Amino acid sequence: MRTADLDFELPSDLIASSPLAERDASRLLVLRRAGAELSDDAVRSLPALLPAGALLVVNDTRVIPARLRGVKASGGKAEFLLVRETSGDGRRWEALGRASKPLRDGALIAIGEGLSVRVLGRDGMMLDVELIADDPRAAIERHGEMPLPPYMHRAPEASDRERYQTVYANRPGAVAAPTAGLHLTDGLLAAMAARGIERAAVTLHVGPGTFAPVMVDDLDAHPMHREWYDVPAATAAAVRAAKRDGRPVVAVGTTVVRTLESWGLDGDATGETRLLIQPGYTFKVVDALLTNFHLPRSTLLALVMAFGGVDPVRAAYARAIAARYRFFSYGDAMLVL
Repeated sequence: MRTADLDFELPSDLIASSPLAERDASRLLVLRRAGAELSDDAVRSLPALLPAGALLVVNDTRVIPARLRGVKASGGKAEFLLVRETSGDGRRWEALGRASKPLRDGALIAIGEGLSVRVLGRDGMMLDVELIADDPRAAIERHGEMPLPPYMHRAPEASDRERYQTVYANRPGAVAAPTAGLHLTDGLLAAMAARGIERAAVTLHVGPGTFAPVMVDDLDAHPMHREWYDVPAATAAAVRAAKRDGRPVVAVGTTVVRTLESWGLDGDATGETRLLIQPGYTFKVVDALLTNFHLPRSTLLALVMAFGGVDPVRAAYARAIAARYRFFSYGDAMLVL
């Protein structure tokens, strides 16, 4: 796919920098692939829009307050974004870092009372760091900030600790939210269950690469980021039963699509995925998709185009812009059936 096909002009005032007062109050643009039919609806209509008996698959990852700000011994400021834990005790991490002067091996940065970060080495852009604390995970929760996407252009607020998190978030490890799930509430999930819509969970720890724009002309040359995923045995069984019975598998978000399709391709229930889905890909597991509106020149938009069709999705985005839908993480949603 040519990267130019992922470009579109988005007025900056359509970028949602804060969530609505109620999670399920967002608008919903529905794209029915049969006939490329578009209609405007609301997230609260999801229980009626999804077929009874459908299997709804969510991503239960939990966003950690992964941004740590501190001071070097020289007095200069330094900042880290924890990306991936590399030990089993929360002490060693891969991290992105920046400071007033380059961070050297051995540098010790004081983050707050009871937490410091030591730089152990570097591999390209990624740092190998050690968290020095009695309980590193508790120290991250105490001193870290929620890693809001850069396009929000604001500092995190106390409310982001709850709102930049799904209501079913359970397994800590993400540095970005699986944003389609931010629309779902306990009440909405209960209404779906009452209609016979089953729910299952996978985990994919969303990394910062999800926001990386495509910088090459041909998407095939894009260095896809890696993310850890897990498909529990109960979820695998639920998916197999739904496929056997002809019931649709509905993915809540692109992270669920990448998880299920990675599992469907190689059969690995747990691992790291670099799966790049673009037009021409044949979907093996997912039958419907709930997703937010994504960045131009992004692999996320390429995935949605692969699922919904390039021209229908391009038409959907044009309609969303004309109708002033809200875009990106805290924005409105699209359902592709």
